[in-house]
Amino acid sequence: MLLSKEKYDRALALLAAAYPDVRPALEYSSPFELLVSTMLAAQCTDKRVNECTRVLYARYHTPEQFAALTQEELEPYIRSCGFFNTKGKNILAMSRILVERYGGEVPRERDVLTTLPGVGRKTANVVVSNAFGTPAIAVDTHVFRVSNRIGLADAKNVEKTEEQLMAHIPEKDWSDAHHWLIYHGRQVCHARKPACDGCCVACVCDTMHRG
Repeated sequence: MLLSKEKYDRALALLAAAYPDVRPALEYSSPFELLVSTMLAAQCTDKRVNECTRVLYARYHTPEQFAALTQEELEPYIRSCGFFNTKGKNILAMSRILVERYGGEVPRERDVLTTLPGVGRKTANVVVSNAFGTPAIAVDTHVFRVSNRIGLADAKNVEKTEEQLMAHIPEKDWSDAHHWLIYHGRQVCHARKPACDGCCVACVCDTMHRG
């Protein structure tokens, strides 16, 4: 059940106060590196992705360089990220399309990004938000779990969760709210054993008050 507007606004204010210096956990120095890292992060931790990309980007870091790679050349760098075969194929295909159609530049439009191989809406939202400053809420497993537990959303899938969050959170806060929820999910509102006693939003949390 969604929180009342008063509690909803209170929850956002508490999260903002708890995580004032939010920023992406993925390490990158260009929109292209962010795109590749986000693709690698599917079903993998940001920490593991960063460990891989520090080595990878030291040698290859542009669409042109990636487009020239073979699958066999790329895979050793990304093997530990999981599903490396599929991710590698998508990253190479995406890189070649950027070179052939977009002059080696990452498109700024979400709808264009989602036409690229291996780029879904969540990945596109991460890129437009963090690389280009476009307000967006990328719903990953943390955002989905935490927002529905607290009562910021009441949805059965990520698409509806994103719709509800966008409808109730001011647009200027979308990108920050995405990070607030991720940080909270990683540090407090864990999947199996949430640390409710130390939770900054326990006073308004729908699950706490229903439990």
